[in-house]
Formats: sequence, C-alpha cells, structure tokens
Amino acid sequence: QAQLMESGGGTVQSGGFLKLSCSYSGDRPDCMAWFRQAQGEEREGLSHVSTTGVWRTGYADSVKGRFSISQDDSRNTISLYMSRLQPEDTDMYYCAEIRDARECSSWSQYNVWGQGTQVTVSS
Repeated sequence: QAQLMESGGGTVQSGGFLKLSCSYSGDRPDCMAWFRQAQGEEREGLSHVSTTGVWRTGYADSVKGRFSISQDDSRNTISLYMSRLQPEDTDMYYCAEIRDARECSSWSQYNVWGQGTQVTVSS
C-alpha cells in the first residue's frame, strides 16, 4: 500500500496560481486523485488520473479549465496545477489513491489518503 504526502499549499491572492504535489511510496497505485474539503462539509473530488496503463484524466465541473493534473513517474509524484484561484477555492486539499484501474473516475472508491495541505485564497 502506498503512502501519500501532499505539499505545495499556501496562501495566494485571488486570480493567482498554485501547484500542489503528492508523492507516493511503495507500489504505484492504479489511480490517483485530488480532493478538497472544508471543515464540516463533504469531500469534493476534483481531478483523477490513471497512473498505470492508458493515460486518462478527469475533472470536476467546478475546476475544469482551471486545474490540471500531471504525473511524474521519475519522482513518484502527481501534481495539481491550479490557476485563476478564487476565495471559494479555499480548502484543505488531499490526494488519494485506489488499486483498481476500473474505478479511477469513482470518487467514492478512493481509500488511501494523504494528510492534506491547506490552500487559502485571499480576496
């Protein structure tokens, strides 16, 4: 089972840009994804990528066109590039993985999580 660690969070002004990274150790997962969650609210799936086999990505409507996911096999890392950030993007961001390539787009199936990294967008 992989262990996940996020980095890259911080505070940025409205309209700004941030890059989040998630490194994994252990065997490569089949799928990885980024989520976010505000305190007291449900976790929201943002983007997923198949990390084995055919390259496939997916995005939630709320971030499509603003966020982009990428994979760096040499560093066992996936990244989330976030642009045109708005105050409503302020949340704790998590990466997650599952070991079933058929479920990459199934947000509810992700079952291994990192500890999260805080993103704050000031107006």
